[in-house]
Formats: sequence, structure tokens, C-alpha cells
Amino acid sequence: MVEHFSEGSRHGAEISLESVDFDYGEMAMHFDLVIEPSSIVTIIGPSGSGKSTLLNLIAGFEPAKSGRIFIEGKDVTHAAPAERPVSMVFQENNLFAHLDVAANVGLGRRPDLRLDDADRAAIMEAIRKVGLAGKEQRKPEALSGGERQRVAIARALVRKRPVLLLDEAFASLGPALRHAMLDLVETLQRETAMTVVMVTHHPDDALRMGSTLVFLDNGTIAAKGPAQELLSEQGPPLLRKYLGAKDSDL
Repeated sequence: MVEHFSEGSRHGAEISLESVDFDYGEMAMHFDLVIEPSSIVTIIGPSGSGKSTLLNLIAGFEPAKSGRIFIEGKDVTHAAPAERPVSMVFQENNLFAHLDVAANVGLGRRPDLRLDDADRAAIMEAIRKVGLAGKEQRKPEALSGGERQRVAIARALVRKRPVLLLDEAFASLGPALRHAMLDLVETLQRETAMTVVMVTHHPDDALRMGSTLVFLDNGTIAAKGPAQELLSEQGPPLLRKYLGAKDSDL
């Protein structure tokens, strides 16, 4: 099992996918990608291009057909999700309705909720960091959508993993709330130095985060680079075509 990192530690991990193949229905996906430690990477692309699949391969929820996946220089290609130094937050925040905020966060620390004083202190600190101090005893039904996502992020924080994956975690939120959540993640990333990989349908999220942008098309990585450069008028033609189609849909 992956050990918790010490309290207050700053730690990010390099992620490397080497010739990773995955078949999604009739689409053959292929990924060659290096994500630098302690970086923020935003993944965009058309629906069905492989964005969530890429995250699931890193997290271990999907098995690679071939190739190898490394995290922190260790081969995790065949490691179970629980054995990888990764936390993941989904669009559906996966909170337990019968548990309050503190207990939902505590599941990230110990799934059996057998918490010691150090665990409880870490949970309270994570709740404070995401701006939910004073709401520890509230149930999910008493929280807004943004607050529920804050609980999910706090749960990921107490796991002390060096990689945080966000799979359209804020897609259901309005623009103002989404921007607030992006700012929160950016602040937490600066504090912890964790590696953040985020899938989004909003290219402007990449600009707001000052991130590296990865553009997927047809199950492969079509472009990678600073978001500000790739999303400029000098960006790759295929990406500009995607952005134009995106804009026309709005």
C-alpha cells in the first residue's frame, strides 16, 4: 500500500506514459506523455477523444493493452488503483449522504474511519483549507454543489498523494463557482507542490490555471505546451479548428 506523506510535506510526482495503447470500442488509443512533477496540466479535446481514459489509465481504473506507466519513476502499469500515489476527484463527488463533512473527508484518511488524533487534526486542517470550517457536521444534502466539491477535494488532500487527478470535477458548476474552485486548486497546488492533471471542456480553465495544455484528438496526443501559446492565434491548426467548432456551439 502507498504510505501517507508526512504532514506539511511538499511533494509532486512525474508521470510518464510510454507507448501506452488502449482500445476503446473500435478506437485504438495511443499515449506517449511525460508530465513534469509539481506541474498543473489541463487536458482538453473533443468528446470521445480519450480525456477521461487517459486519467483512468494513470489512476489504474483502466488497464493498458500495452506500454508502461511510471509514477515517481516506479512502474505502476499493473498496480491496482489503491497502490498508486494518486487521488482522483470526479464530477460526481461520491460523497456518502449519511456521513457528515468530517466523516466524508475522513474516508480519505482511513476507509474504516478508525481515526487517531493526528488523523482528526489533518481532517480539520483540510476542511479549513477548502473553506468549510464550521460546517464539519453538515450532511451533503445541506451543502451547495460547490461545497460538496470542496469536501471531495479535502478528502483527496488528506490522502497526501503527490498526484491529484480532476475529471471534469467542476463541470456542473456555474462560471463563477467554477472559477472559484480553479483558484482553490491552484492555491492548494502551490502549498503542497502536488502534480495536478485536470480534464475540462473549458479551454479558458487552462489559461486561468497558467497550466501546460495537452490537446487530445482521436485517441492520441495532438499537441502539448504552455496553454497561453497553444491557445493563441499561432496555435496548432487542429486545435484552432477544435476551438472554432467549440465557439460556434455556444
